[in-house]
Amino acid sequence: MLLPLVGRNIAYDIVGPEKAPVVVFSHSLAADLGMWAEQVPALVAAGYRALRMDLRGHGGSGAPPGPYTIDQLADDVILLLDAIGERQCHFVGLSIGGMIGQSLGIRHAGRVKSLMLCDTQAASPADAASRWGPRIEAILKANSLEPIADATMARWLTADYKNAHPGRWQQIRDTIAGCTPAGYIGCAQAIGNFNFIKQLPSVKTPALVVCGTDDPAGSPEEVRHIASLFGNGSYGEFVGARHLPNMEQPDAFNAMLIDWIRSHP
Repeated sequence: MLLPLVGRNIAYDIVGPEKAPVVVFSHSLAADLGMWAEQVPALVAAGYRALRMDLRGHGGSGAPPGPYTIDQLADDVILLLDAIGERQCHFVGLSIGGMIGQSLGIRHAGRVKSLMLCDTQAASPADAASRWGPRIEAILKANSLEPIADATMARWLTADYKNAHPGRWQQIRDTIAGCTPAGYIGCAQAIGNFNFIKQLPSVKTPALVVCGTDDPAGSPEEVRHIASLFGNGSYGEFVGARHLPNMEQPDAFNAMLIDWIRSHP
């Protein structure tokens, strides 16, 4: 489905009983809403309504001129909630999606009942320029994300996962390669220009901050520290998973997610 806005659309998908509590999912950089396919059936079976959306320039969403900010991306969540007539939601975000969740907790506390933030950071990484600069250069040269797709997959998922689920692995790789350069670059610039560390202690929304313990983007110690910054924060982990624990360990992830949102009705 599409939410038409001035000069762009937001692509989204909503599944589950019409009157059920809504859980919003926000994906990582270069992915799309299909990243959460393993969560939707379990969530709907548990009595919730799953609302997945594509970031600007990702999946089916349009790419307005960048650069973007994390706050702008969070405001897109609010626009979508308003459009479907939902006052509050539970929010689940991974990587940049987790950063968006932090902005929601800081700026739109009344709209979120709980936050589950996965494999994320609370401020731009110190090496943001050197980390994304070469990737953006390669993308611009090829006018495509194809040159960075394999390296991204190696950070996201283990070799064991690739061997066990080659079809699903290929779907995610194709999604990375198909992401628009404008959307990727605009969102990467948002990651490179934010810092919520001083604001997180004021967030009273319950926040569960989790990670795959083998995620090269952030150690468990770093993620545990982010959880400690929240006024009402908790920490969880998925041993042996990389950047996408929701895909590598879906049963464990779904159980943790459902227990979490049930504890914050």
